[in-house]
Amino acid sequence: MAHDFKLCNFTLQFLRGRWFMMFASYLIMAGAGATYLFGVYSKTIKSTLGYDQTTLNLLSTFKDLGANVGVLSGLLAEVTPTWFVLLIGSLMNLSGYLLIWLAVTKKIATPKIWHMCVYICIGANSQNFANTGSLVTCVKNFPESRGMMLGLMKGFVGLSGAIFTQLYLAIYGNDSKSLILLIAWLPALLSMIFIFSIREKKFSRHPNEVKVFNVTLVISIVLALLLMGMTIAQKYIDFSHIGYVACATIVCVVLFCPFFVAIREEYTSWKLKKEELESVPSRVIVEEPPLPESKAPVSEIELPEYSSMVKIQEKKEVGCFNDIFKKPKRGEDYTILQALLSIDMLILFVATFCGLGCSLTSIDNLGQIGESLGYPQHTISTFVSLMSIWNYFGRVCSGFISEKLLLKWKVPRTLMMTFALILPAIGDLIIAFPFSGSVYVASLLIGFSFGVQLTLLFIIISELFGLKYYSTLFNCGQLASPLGSYILNVQVVGRLYDNEALKQLENKGLTRLMVKELTCIGKQCYRNSFIILACVNIFGALVSLILVKRTMDYYKSDIYKRFRDQMEANEKEIKMISTAEK
Repeated sequence: MAHDFKLCNFTLQFLRGRWFMMFASYLIMAGAGATYLFGVYSKTIKSTLGYDQTTLNLLSTFKDLGANVGVLSGLLAEVTPTWFVLLIGSLMNLSGYLLIWLAVTKKIATPKIWHMCVYICIGANSQNFANTGSLVTCVKNFPESRGMMLGLMKGFVGLSGAIFTQLYLAIYGNDSKSLILLIAWLPALLSMIFIFSIREKKFSRHPNEVKVFNVTLVISIVLALLLMGMTIAQKYIDFSHIGYVACATIVCVVLFCPFFVAIREEYTSWKLKKEELESVPSRVIVEEPPLPESKAPVSEIELPEYSSMVKIQEKKEVGCFNDIFKKPKRGEDYTILQALLSIDMLILFVATFCGLGCSLTSIDNLGQIGESLGYPQHTISTFVSLMSIWNYFGRVCSGFISEKLLLKWKVPRTLMMTFALILPAIGDLIIAFPFSGSVYVASLLIGFSFGVQLTLLFIIISELFGLKYYSTLFNCGQLASPLGSYILNVQVVGRLYDNEALKQLENKGLTRLMVKELTCIGKQCYRNSFIILACVNIFGALVSLILVKRTMDYYKSDIYKRFRDQMEANEKEIKMISTAEK
């Protein structure tokens, strides 16, 4: 009976603990990157609904708009519990992508273009609710390891495209229409399963915290390499349906390995807590035998803690719209308007407009780039899957490497952002002047740099403006990317592509009304537009150097000191409560 009670007690602690919440967040993040699969099913939408490239790019822009405008989810998270944020996100995901699937399978009347834009915007916006619910909560639960945590979380998002590809091949076969259906129900199901597991918890020091993140990093790298091997093998070998099922099963097994890591670490925490509770009576008796009442030392211990709590309460009384122009020091908690109206955020906005705007444009056009250069559809799917894997490596490398560089040599994360803006410019030029296999190299550079930029953006915002309003600020920080995507994707790349396609029609003696789908074939289709994208990336890199200069002194200081102090205060409070309970 006692053994069963202990097992039940541990199970409850495990399900309520930080480590199970971390595992649940990984799974939710692994299902929150469906927007990166647009290059796989965009051709289906284009051919089924008869869109030209400008219209398809408009659709992809609304996808990017939904995926990056997460202010609503951020503000909702400030006033509602996390489970409600995840619930809204799952419902939006299901409804948005399900309507797109119904449209392309002709199960409903052909919707108007603006209807499709609304559908994909709603579906894509749902990932912000998953991000806000799980990512922000994990950062608050692991503040001192936020670089590694954000790298892993965004890394799983980066792998989601390749994971979804393996799952849809196993479940539905090579049918891009069914991929849209998978995108509709699977992320919604994951959020609903773990809806009550994701919540903010009182944290304390864990002896193996960094080691746990390193183990999880190894697991995620194994998963990424496994997905890469499967993707390349499926390009050259014809797999049977059983082969696809076997591949998907292996992927799921590796994906669930962090679950066993979570059990081990939660058991370690449970044992430490149990040992501390058992050692409390002897310590109290030895240290305080003359005192008739146990309340005296408790009040003495509580006084400094109470003082610190008063200071925290005083800070909380400042509203998020107060003292707009009286900004605190970097790293302290900014209000929403203080952060949004700061010069640092303005520089980040311009750099994000250039970097993420160009990268999203390249990713969204990858399918058409492959088509214009004569690659078959299966190879185009390979590009997209590999882009997802490079995206993953960019995310985890930016989190872990920037953390090491910062702690050991005080290298500003903003400097890494500058390098991340230079890399995609090289990829853009490779697309503009293609050679044999050039799209593979370009997808590596653009996917890797996109992952680096996105993760560094979230980390930098948390470090410069604090965590109090992080759920809103990190969503505001990426608002520039859909704006950049619209201008660069629709107004630049889409128009230049259509102009080249119309020239090819004129050379054949045809008009636009005589063909259903406007398609351009040849190296010239994307040459001028991607030269422009390369120039925009270089401009963004130059702007980001201003932020490097402004934050150089800040990153030389101990930016995590106040979180270590908070951990020590939490530990004292936990010990004090344990003593009182005993």
